[in-house]
Parts: sequence; structure tokens; C-alpha cells
Amino acid sequence: MTATTASPEQQEQGWRSGPRAAIQARTLRKDRWWAEPTITGVVLVSFIAYSTWAAFKNADYYAHPYLSPFYSPCLATICESARAGSQVVHAPTVGLFGPWWVISPAIIVLIVPLGFRMSCYYYRKAYYRALWQSPPACAVAEPHKRYRGESRFPLILHNAHRYFFYLGLLFNGILTWDAIEGFHFSNGWGMGFGSLMLTVNAILLWTYSLSCHSCRHIVGGRLKHFSRHPLRFKAWGFVSKLNAHHMRFAWVSLIFVALTDLYVRLVASGWVHDPRFF
Repeated sequence: MTATTASPEQQEQGWRSGPRAAIQARTLRKDRWWAEPTITGVVLVSFIAYSTWAAFKNADYYAHPYLSPFYSPCLATICESARAGSQVVHAPTVGLFGPWWVISPAIIVLIVPLGFRMSCYYYRKAYYRALWQSPPACAVAEPHKRYRGESRFPLILHNAHRYFFYLGLLFNGILTWDAIEGFHFSNGWGMGFGSLMLTVNAILLWTYSLSCHSCRHIVGGRLKHFSRHPLRFKAWGFVSKLNAHHMRFAWVSLIFVALTDLYVRLVASGWVHDPRFF
């Protein structure tokens, strides 16, 4: 018996012999592959809906000494009252740009955090699968006929991720200052439940930023000899450990920043009384 030799065309397509099996099903997977992208999509859409509403609300984002992270750095005239230690709980609609400015300051503030997360390597995977279905899961066919990658507009904007990372660090520093100010009440230093919320929120945002893939590359990238750069090697090792949990930090920080805004909003509107520990 002579062995059957595949033609060059068959070898290129991966056959040994005969035509390829015509599989009409989108996937042969029997597990619940759709559960993860569905949950991811629900959480992402919920956060987008809430953050959009909170940004356009333009009120109840400051309850002395708490400032919502969605509105920090504060660009509204309420900031003057905040520096003076006033007990202002409702924000005016006029910002520091003058009486002609009627748009919520959060629209400007959220540009950097949104750009940082939208261009994040993990979030790309999350919303590619959950929202764009490109692909929805491993070994599952996507509905798109062509794949263009990230070489064209608007996905080419993802190349700006590193620059959003730099700006995000500045915002983390501002939110850290807001967390410290969250302990500074009108009658002196103290601690309320909102103080803890702002502090935990700042810590989670730092862990999310420092576990970023770009941060890992910035710290230890382009080094041929780690032995010649011991400090950068230690920093790279620390960031690498955080990077292993980047997905977890991404989700926890995303949910908690929304909860922090919600808590400040409830306190500012009078729905919740902020408990003071001392």
C-alpha cells in the first residue's frame, strides 16, 4: 500500500487528505462559555450607565470633607468653599471657567481615567469579548468577517495607553490628597466612614495603576542586564507580582470607585448619615 501524499495546497490548509469537515455550529464547546463574557458585559455596561449619569448629574458630589473621585480634581466653584472648610453639600452648576461654563466638570475630569481604562490591555480583552464579540471566547467563532487589528482608527488610539498611564499617576496623587483631606473636618482631624472609603479607593487605584503592563515595561523594559540595575530589577520584580493580579485589581478598583462616588452622593444628598469614629 502506498502512502497518500497531500498536495501543497492541502498541507498549507492543514489537511492530510480529503476535504475539510463543514462545521455549521459556532462552536463545539459544551461548557457555559457564554457566562463569563455575559457577566463582563453586564458589569461594564452597568458601570458606563452609572458613571454617565453621575457625570451629568452635576450635583451632590461634595459633602465636606468628602469629594467624589468622579469630580476630582474639583473644577467647580464649590472648591473655594471646600478650602475654607464650609459645610456645603450641594454643588453649583457654574465652574471655575466662568458663568458661561454650564457643563458638568466631571465630563473633563473623567477623560483621563476613561482613556486609561479603555486602552488598558486587560480591559481591551474584556470589552472585545463581552461587547464586540471579537471573539466572545476561545474556540468560538466571531460574527465579524474581517479582522483589522488595532492599526486603524479608532482602535489605533490604544497606542496612547502609556501616556494615559502617566496622567493617571497624577490623578492618583490628587485622589490620595483627597483621601487625606477626608480626615480633615471642620472641627479638626478625625475619621468617618467616608474617610475610609476615600482611602481604600486611592489604594485600589494605585494597585491597579502599578500592576499595569505598561508600568512593568517602563520599570524593567529595555534592560539587557538586570545585574547592572539592581534597583530597577527590584522594582520590576515588585511590579511583576502585582501584574499577576492585574485583572483582579482592574475589577475591584472599577467597582469600588463607583461605590465611593455613590456613598459621597448619598451623604451629600442627605440620604445617608456619615458615621464618625472620632
